[in-house]
Amino acid sequence: MTQFTEIHEVIQQRYGAIAEGRGGCCGPADCCSETSNATSLYNTTLLEELPVEVTDLALGCGDPVTIAGLRAGERVLDLGSGGGIDCFLAARQVGPTGRVIGVDMTPAMLAKANANKARLGVENVEFRQGQIEALPVEDESVDVVMSNCVINLAPDKLAVFREAFRVLRPGGRIAISDIVTEGEFSEELRADLSRWAECVTGAIDVNAYVALMQQAGFTEITVTDKRSAEDIAPMQPGMPKIYSARITAVKAK
Repeated sequence: MTQFTEIHEVIQQRYGAIAEGRGGCCGPADCCSETSNATSLYNTTLLEELPVEVTDLALGCGDPVTIAGLRAGERVLDLGSGGGIDCFLAARQVGPTGRVIGVDMTPAMLAKANANKARLGVENVEFRQGQIEALPVEDESVDVVMSNCVINLAPDKLAVFREAFRVLRPGGRIAISDIVTEGEFSEELRADLSRWAECVTGAIDVNAYVALMQQAGFTEITVTDKRSAEDIAPMQPGMPKIYSARITAVKAK
């Protein structure tokens, strides 16, 4: 078993348990948020008419839908779509002429997302099973890629950014809420896969994060609203400062 495979399996087990109501995300609390509900992450007006089955699975660290600036008719891809909250919010903004695709590798999460889709009666959203390092999406087929506290979980982040770049149309954009650091984790902490799956030790230095995006081909990369994420992982020896950040970039025409 490769390390990448082992990381994927640990993550899939954890998030499968969350989808089935058998565990929390980051230890006994939530994942990448200060409280265990969506109201800490999103403007409450965005959450109107969303059932608790959707909002209770808001496992992100921000609101990539709002920073994406979505427009009617756009085609959107959500990396690591979980229970589907960001997909459903995006679907409202792109309207009936738009389309939203959510990709997630965990069958239990996909089952939950599809149940939520049926409950909401949403027709312009579909969910696909796959890894974000190898997206089941056609080349240059989407206008926007978004992701919420998921890329930090990926063992091969360059592959994720290359895949995002591949599926974006020229002139497309990416909007990310994610956990980043200032500095690097010790090798001992990096090897703790349980903490990796908790949105902690898979995070990398923000400058390295940006460099990987540049290597994949993205331009106009901005990192804003970087706030402390010590509620997720209090400082300890060998641990860098951890932040939740909003990151945007474009694929040049």
